[in-house]
Amino acid sequence: MKLLQSSKKHDLNYGKDSFPSKPLLATDDNFDTLIAKYPIVVVDFWAEWCLPCRVIAPVIEELAEKYSGKIVFIKLNVDENPITASRYNITSIPTLMIFKNGKPIDVIVGAYPKKIIEERIKRHIEK
Repeated sequence: MKLLQSSKKHDLNYGKDSFPSKPLLATDDNFDTLIAKYPIVVVDFWAEWCLPCRVIAPVIEELAEKYSGKIVFIKLNVDENPITASRYNITSIPTLMIFKNGKPIDVIVGAYPKKIIEERIKRHIEK
């Protein structure tokens, strides 16, 4: 029982080291596991052919590094992972979907400047 309690306590103590500083790559197979693993996750739904997706890709990289320890960023290619994209009704890309405790809580559709994306994401850290 003592071992179980200590492992639960460890799970709740997310440190900067337990958060990746680069976006993780998600697939239909690992998506649910990834969004359940961290308290706040930002998912970038994208595709290779999408120019606006390429425009915000460096922004996602920067924010992943800046907020490592607080937020995990995940990239999901919608062409290669249609099941997850369909499940979340992704009809336009880029779409950033913010999850808290495994549940979607906010969506940003389109390629916005870094400042706007960051402000939307920060709202959910401070709650």
